[in-house]
Amino acid sequence: MYRNLVTDLLRYEKIVTTEAKAKEVRPLAEKVITLGKDGTLAARRHCLSFVTDKTVAKKVFDDLAQRYAQRTGGYTAIFKLGPRQGDGAPMAQLELVKED
Repeated sequence: MYRNLVTDLLRYEKIVTTEAKAKEVRPLAEKVITLGKDGTLAARRHCLSFVTDKTVAKKVFDDLAQRYAQRTGGYTAIFKLGPRQGDGAPMAQLELVKED
């Protein structure tokens, strides 16, 4: 489940999920982006073993690594949205930080 959430976050750059899942997915996504910044073959294989889509892994190494080249961490942000309509679970939006 976390692999799918990380893959969707990297694909769409924004996901809406529960706060607990967002807090668990955040460090996993940041580690994958850090692998993209490394750029070695071993890092690419490690990324492909976690991310479920090859096009998303390519995006990590080609686009996101360049976007966050000068940033040492903190690639994601969590915004609280309030309770979910059906069961009242606290919801949050997890998104990649826009780098200027």
